[in-house]
Amino acid sequence: MSDDDNTLEEYPTEIHDHLVAFEKSLGSVDEMLKTMMSVSRSELQKLDPLEQAKLDLVSVYTLNSMFWVYLATQGINPKEHPVKQELERIRTYMNKVKEITDKKKASRLDKGAASRFVKNALWEPNAENEHSSKTPAKGKKRQ
Repeated sequence: MSDDDNTLEEYPTEIHDHLVAFEKSLGSVDEMLKTMMSVSRSELQKLDPLEQAKLDLVSVYTLNSMFWVYLATQGINPKEHPVKQELERIRTYMNKVKEITDKKKASRLDKGAASRFVKNALWEPNAENEHSSKTPAKGKKRQ
């Protein structure tokens, strides 16, 4: 028997698909961590404060999520561990950053432009408009 056959016998076959998906996800996390670690800290400090906050929040959320998974693999219920409150706290800050980002993206009203638009859209009768709005009588033929 090969080593693969032995490892297949060590866990129930019903969870094989879940384990394969977990392994792929773990590989993705590993790649992302390598990418983050390859960027120098001086480059990260060049980010604006909002982008820096996003990066820090994603980093700490990822770290705590991985600890959550570690606790689960050790048979400890992470829902009863302080890591749950920490994740909720981080989510609160992530929502605050999202609100700030959404406010920056929201369209702003240019009051001057809006008042000019409304003023020009309203019809005001005056002598100039009366003469230009009249059309020549229809039905007359030129001779």
